[in-house]
Amino acid sequence: MKKLIVFLVLFLVVQSCQVTSTVMGSKPKTGEVADLIVTNAKVAVMDDARTIAQAIAIKNGKVLNSGTSEEILKLKGDRTQIIDAKGKTIIPGLNDSHLHLTREGRFYNAELRWDGVKSLKRALEMLKEQAQRTPKGQWVRVVGGWSPYQFEEKRFPTVEEINQATGDVPTFVLFLYSKGWLNKAGLKAMGIDENTKAPEGSRYEKGPDGKLTGVLLADPNPDILYATIAGLPPMSPDEMMNSTKHFYRELNRFGITSSIDAGGGGHKFPKDYVGTKTIAENGEMPVRISYYLFPQNKGKEYAEFQEWMATNKIGENGAVHLDHGYELEGGGEFLAWSVGDFENFLAPQPMLENRPTWREDLTKILTLHAEKGWPFRIHATYGETIDHILDVIEEVNKNTNGRLTANRWFIDHAETVKDKELQRIKALNGGIAIQSRMAFAGEYFVDRYGAEKAKYAPPVKKMMKMGIPVGAGTDGTRVASYNPFPALYWLVSGKTVGGLQLAAPDNKLTREEALYLYTKGSAWMSKEEDVKGTLENGMYADFAILSEDYFSVPEEQIMNLESVLTVVDGKVVYGSKDYAKVNPSIPEIIPAWSPVKVYGGYQSK
Repeated sequence: MKKLIVFLVLFLVVQSCQVTSTVMGSKPKTGEVADLIVTNAKVAVMDDARTIAQAIAIKNGKVLNSGTSEEILKLKGDRTQIIDAKGKTIIPGLNDSHLHLTREGRFYNAELRWDGVKSLKRALEMLKEQAQRTPKGQWVRVVGGWSPYQFEEKRFPTVEEINQATGDVPTFVLFLYSKGWLNKAGLKAMGIDENTKAPEGSRYEKGPDGKLTGVLLADPNPDILYATIAGLPPMSPDEMMNSTKHFYRELNRFGITSSIDAGGGGHKFPKDYVGTKTIAENGEMPVRISYYLFPQNKGKEYAEFQEWMATNKIGENGAVHLDHGYELEGGGEFLAWSVGDFENFLAPQPMLENRPTWREDLTKILTLHAEKGWPFRIHATYGETIDHILDVIEEVNKNTNGRLTANRWFIDHAETVKDKELQRIKALNGGIAIQSRMAFAGEYFVDRYGAEKAKYAPPVKKMMKMGIPVGAGTDGTRVASYNPFPALYWLVSGKTVGGLQLAAPDNKLTREEALYLYTKGSAWMSKEEDVKGTLENGMYADFAILSEDYFSVPEEQIMNLESVLTVVDGKVVYGSKDYAKVNPSIPEIIPAWSPVKVYGGYQSK
């Protein structure tokens, strides 16, 4: 018996040593020296064993080893940079699987962000202050990323409040892709009056007197909102380049080291990608980007894809000195505009049956993707839409001898996907990218579809149990905030940013599960799960030191987390508080009147 006890004790000691030492891949070679070592940390390696280490060593942009501080400091050389994490938690860099970041880069410096603002009173104060500093010919613009339920007042601003705050400065405020507000000066600047015809499926609201109220409604088509945004004055090329750099720095502030760009409306390739492309070619990328191409010309999507496929190569890296730094992945998230089902829960669900060309359009484009070997992603909010789309995917896949699904493909959003659709997606080797849209519009979903349906919108836990690849994201910056921590809070708590409980208990995730979806889960969407998403040996050295411990802070405080140090490719790309001295320099924000210069982006205070 004593021998058995001794054996068990020794076995447990060995196992413990393995947990805090090398966790994957080859051990460091004798004499190897790290470029960077972070000690005194709680390193969440996020391997299968969910290893927690004390320190991590980096060499040539990859994880060299993790383990105890004593072990890892043996890899120190004369030129090794040493960072003390002071007991804080390190997580793998976050990866948003659906973020419109190249588009937002073009606009960020011109926008007043209400993301995170705690009260409508403060939001209106910011509106007034910005109107006073906005020069003639420019606009005050609040372009999404907020919910009225995040405010203490739990309501929208009124047109009267917006007009009072902004006066004669043209102003546009967007709520998701559901509605918007133009003040009187904005209506005048746009040349909109009672005789102006709205795009099909949307309208300009009129009061009892027949006069325009300034409210723009997507019913459910958001073209009226797209058109308004497109009509706002652009920044200069230099301002857009500067804006892009500052937005990517803002993403680094929240521990984002990778993102999969979903294109977006009003964002043309390659013209509107110049800023990000230039940053990549100059070797200045602080975030790894994989991007999908989103056609803009309704009815001419097939021709756009033909041109892109003839002149662009899948997987080609456009970033200097950064592996997987700026890569084209495929087509989507819209493949054909006739197939889009808009996520406007303030309006009735759109049905594909009302669009006579949708099947023909999608069949033609998917066949082209199969023939050219292009991966694809496709927007679908509702289960009924997914059911129809899967009919076409199965047909095209059969007619192309399986070539369509031989490449990565996945559904975006899938809030009301049902069991039968999940089974078909799995059978076709597809994945699902979910976003935190319900965290910002969940109250309106409940009003229209009921609390019971909201409990599994989307059924993320079931997706994972079925073995379907799932990635997490936001769909920022308009229908949700780009901040990943409210999204992680939503996945863990099942609540909106306003505190409404949506998810059923068996549809809520553990913190480890939610983090997995935001790291290695998202990496699957760009076929990068073998190089990033964990801090195992040999993986990319992309990670963040958090302001507080994600794994133990009270649930509500998950939304308040930030990174205090973000590392991409083994190099510091962001530092604050104790690490402000290593924060890389960045050009001053332009233009001088930029709201970001005064308020920053996400409002954490």
